[in-house]
Amino acid sequence: MADFSALVWGPWLIVLLFGTHLFLTVRLGFMQRYIIRAIKLSFSKNEGGAGDVSPFASLMTALAATIGTGNIIGVASAIAMGGPGAVLWMWLTGVFGIATKYAEAVLAVKYRVTTPTGEMAGGPMYALERGMNAKWLGMIFAGFATIAAFGIGNMTQANAVIGQVQARFPDVDPKMLAYSIGATMAVLTAAVILGGIKSIARACAWLVPFMAIFYVIGCALILIKNYAVLPETISLIVTSAFTGQAAVGGFAGAGIAAAMRFGIARGLFSNESGLGSAPIVAAAAQTRNPVRQALVSATGTFWDTVVICAMTGLVLVSSGHWKEGLGKAVLTQAAFAELHSIGPIILFIGLVTFVFSTILGWSYYGEKSAEYLFGPKVIFPYRLLWVIAVFVGSIAPLPMVWDFADAMNGLMAIPNLISLIVLSGVIAAETRTHKNELTGKD
Repeated sequence: MADFSALVWGPWLIVLLFGTHLFLTVRLGFMQRYIIRAIKLSFSKNEGGAGDVSPFASLMTALAATIGTGNIIGVASAIAMGGPGAVLWMWLTGVFGIATKYAEAVLAVKYRVTTPTGEMAGGPMYALERGMNAKWLGMIFAGFATIAAFGIGNMTQANAVIGQVQARFPDVDPKMLAYSIGATMAVLTAAVILGGIKSIARACAWLVPFMAIFYVIGCALILIKNYAVLPETISLIVTSAFTGQAAVGGFAGAGIAAAMRFGIARGLFSNESGLGSAPIVAAAAQTRNPVRQALVSATGTFWDTVVICAMTGLVLVSSGHWKEGLGKAVLTQAAFAELHSIGPIILFIGLVTFVFSTILGWSYYGEKSAEYLFGPKVIFPYRLLWVIAVFVGSIAPLPMVWDFADAMNGLMAIPNLISLIVLSGVIAAETRTHKNELTGKD
C-alpha cells in the first residue's frame, strides 16, 4: 500500500496540482491581490442569500478540516527531508493555492443544488455533473471522497490523538488510555455531528479561532525567544530554496529538487487546495453570489499555509535542531521544548485540537459525498458509522490505513482538477460578472 500511495503522490500529481495553481493564478489575473478584501468579507455580517450557515461558519468548518497535523508534523517532515528551503516552497504553494481554493468555491456555489431535505449540496461532484455533463466523473470523485474521509479525516486522526496522549502520559496504561480517550472522542463527535452542518459549524466557529490563536501565540513566543537568529533563519530559508542545503551536523543535506519536492508536496497536503474537499462546505454558505463566498473560502489557504505553516517553519528552522538529522516528530518536540515546560503543552494542545477539528470537518465532506451517491437515506447511518470509526481508529493499529488514506486523498484531486481546468472560463466569467465583490465597490 505504501508503494501505491507513493505512486499516486508522485511527481506527476505534484506537477498537476502546482501547475493548476499557476494556471488559475494567471487566468484570474492574480486574484491573490484581493486577499485583504477577502479577509474583511470573512468577518462581515451575512447580507442575505440562500444557504445553510453563515460565510464565517462555512470558513471555520473548512479550516477545521484543513488545519491539522500537516501544519505541524507535515512542516517538520518537509524540513527533515528537504532542508530549510522546503519552507519557502511550502509557503509559495500556499500563495498560489489561494487562486485554486477561490476557483473551487466559485464552482461549488454556482452549481450547488437544494436537496430533498432542504439543505444545500455542492462541490466538485456537482460541478462535474452540472457544469461538464460528466456525472460519471462526479460519482468517481464522490466515491474517492467517501472512502478518503474515513481514513485521512477520521481513523488516522483519532489514532494520532491517542499517540499524543500516550506520549504525554507514559506512566498510564496505554490500552486504558486508548479505550477511554477513544470513547470520549466518539461521544464528543456524536454530540456535534448528529446535529448536521449547523451543529458542526457552531462547534467549529468556536474551536477553530481558539486553537489557531493559541498555537500562533505559542509559535510567536518561541520566535521572540529566538529573535537574535531570525534574520539568519529567513536568509537561510530563502537561499537554500534555490541553492539546496549542504550536509551539516546530522543533517544529510538536500538539493534544490528535494527542497521543492517536499516543500510543495507538504504544502499541498496541508492546505488541500485542489483536492476538492473545502468547496463541499463552501456550497452550504449563505451568499448572494459565487464570487463573494469564493473570496471568503480563499482565505482558508492563506491562514493555513501562508500564516500557520510559515510560523511553524520559522520555529523549527530557528531552533537549529534540524541540523541534528532528527525525524519529523522528534524535531517538532525538540523545537517546542525551547519554551521548557510551556512548549510541550502548546504542542500537545495544538495537535489534539487540530486533529479533533479535522474529524468534525471531514465528517461533513464524507457525508455529502455519500449523499451524492446514495441519497438522503444514507445520512444518519453514515453519521453513526463515523462515530464508530472514531473509536475503532483510537484502539486499532493503523499501519496501512495512513497509506491508503493518502492514496484516496490524492485520487480525489484528479477529477476535481479536471473540472477546474475545463471550467476555468466559467470561473473567469463569474469573476468578471461580480467584479465589484473584489474591489468592494457597488
